Amino acid sequence: MSDLIGSPSLGENSPEFSVSEISGLLKRTIESAFGRVRIRGEVGRVMLARSGHLYFDVKDDRSVVAAVSWKGQVSRLSTVPEEGMEVIVSGKLTTFGSQSKYQINVDDVTVAGEGALMAMLEKRKKQLAAEGLFSEKFKKPLPFLPEVIGVVTSPSGAVIRDILHRLRDRFPRKVLIWPVAVQGSQSAPEVIRAIKGFNSLTPGGRMPRPDLLIVARGGGSIEDLWGFNEEGVARAAAASIIPLISAVGHETDTTLIDFASDKRAPTPTAAAELAVPVRLELMAWVDEQGARLSRSAGNAVTLRRQRLRDLSRALPRSEGLLQNPRQRLDSTIDRLPRALQVGVQQRKTRLSEISGSLRPSVLRRAIEIQREALGRRTDKLSPLSLTREIHQQQARVAELSCRMTDACVRRTSNQKDRLAALDRMNQTLSYRATLKRGYAVVRADDMVVTTATAAKKAVTLEVEFSDGCLTLGEEIVPRKLSKTSDKPDQGSKF
Repeated sequence: MSDLIGSPSLGENSPEFSVSEISGLLKRTIESAFGRVRIRGEVGRVMLARSGHLYFDVKDDRSVVAAVSWKGQVSRLSTVPEEGMEVIVSGKLTTFGSQSKYQINVDDVTVAGEGALMAMLEKRKKQLAAEGLFSEKFKKPLPFLPEVIGVVTSPSGAVIRDILHRLRDRFPRKVLIWPVAVQGSQSAPEVIRAIKGFNSLTPGGRMPRPDLLIVARGGGSIEDLWGFNEEGVARAAAASIIPLISAVGHETDTTLIDFASDKRAPTPTAAAELAVPVRLELMAWVDEQGARLSRSAGNAVTLRRQRLRDLSRALPRSEGLLQNPRQRLDSTIDRLPRALQVGVQQRKTRLSEISGSLRPSVLRRAIEIQREALGRRTDKLSPLSLTREIHQQQARVAELSCRMTDACVRRTSNQKDRLAALDRMNQTLSYRATLKRGYAVVRADDMVVTTATAAKKAVTLEVEFSDGCLTLGEEIVPRKLSKTSDKPDQGSKF
């Protein structure tokens, strides 16, 4: 029986392990032997899984160590590893049995040295600048006098006291403080939440949305200020609808939020000075502008008044404007009676010339001439054509006679109407119409007397009224006005 089974081989008394058992044994051995370690090296490939876990490699020139940060650890990392970055990772060594390899579970990542930090910062700055996050065309102007100012900073530091004190001295405003951590791994997430939280407030709500934001922190090393160099902070500052002033560190400190903000202040105190003007200076400026406005208005009125006086001296007086028209009217009135007489005489002569060609003797002579011409033509015409010609000539003579008669009647009627109109105008413009309104004309030696001195020198005075004349002297001699004295003899109009 023993031959059938065979002799046992050497070492058959050693225990047998399953794959899972040996994998777990190795895991416990490595974790208990090393515990928590810190490894320095260059970050290799980096992969963020859909589950939220972060996988990356830490390597040097000869070896590679796999590293993993679980989803809950990634959000607490002070620095997110990027390929090519030199870092110091802290965590526990463990194994991954499914792939038979060891790895480090990383819960903290720090940049190895300031030079590496500056290199990573410069790389990130170039990337964001290439996306246009720092472009001046996206910068928003700061409000001149904001009603509410939001401050993102630590509530326990000297920064908030400096800002409030400076605002109170220059121009008191309402201030809303959003407390955040300004250093460490929680700094960047809290600053991002604060900027987004202020922007999400409803304008005019119970909690008013600020008109201006100030993100402030005191000075420190580049490691202390690293939270404000995170990409998320720069993107939140660039996407802020509310104008934002960055005041991180001292004047020589520069972070990415300074490039993404709408205005950079060298210090938190300078940020307060940029936020509001000086109230006393503003009041003095307003008073000065009011005084300038009053002086300008007074000077403008004075200049226009002087200009008006200068222009008025070049204008003629009102009496001078009416003097020439009055003189022309008097001259026209004096010439009007003579002009009427001359006009009537000219039209009378013209009428006589026209009516001279309309005498019956002229018409009879024309008829005789036509009859003689007709008699000469009858010798050459037949009785029928002669009769027709006679009738045509008679008709033409009759028509010509009627037309001449009608023309004479119309012309005579028009002349009558015109002479009547002129006569009415003469009566209207005659001084006798004025006498009917209660005036009188005084004459001495057939000359019109217009002054009392001339009347005293005259021996007798003749006063003409509308219904007669009186001679004043030794006795009053009433005299009726002759009908012919009212207007000059115009002769027969017809």
